[in-house]
Amino acid sequence: MPDKLAAIVEEFASAPRDVVLEMLLEYSDAVPPLPAEFAEHAGMEQVPECQTPFFLKAEVTPQRTVQLYFDCPPEAPTTRAFAGILSEGLDGADVDEVLAVPNDLYQRMGLAAAISPLRVRGGTAILARMKRQVSESQALDH
Repeated sequence: MPDKLAAIVEEFASAPRDVVLEMLLEYSDAVPPLPAEFAEHAGMEQVPECQTPFFLKAEVTPQRTVQLYFDCPPEAPTTRAFAGILSEGLDGADVDEVLAVPNDLYQRMGLAAAISPLRVRGGTAILARMKRQVSESQALDH
């Protein structure tokens, strides 16, 4: 797991439960705007497990780093926070680091105690689809 993401995981895991929701709100604001090339979600994958419309695209650069793009409405701060956490922790990371992120990331962060299981499942689906996109991109390069 990249150091940036490991630090975020530790920050959440050690935070008191009442602070976790505030931290999630901060990460919901950390989602960068979509580049024009993804207007109307062109080339992006929807994550139907999320209760709100959520779209993602993970691209692998020639240097084997991962660039992440997310779109989620501002009215869905918890789901948007998942995008903010992944963006802050993984954007620009090496392919192998991204693929090595544990599937139970959000449980390790202690989020299961602060948000509903349905939301945790949505976040887990986002992570799984992102890793699948990175893996498929790697397969095409070999």
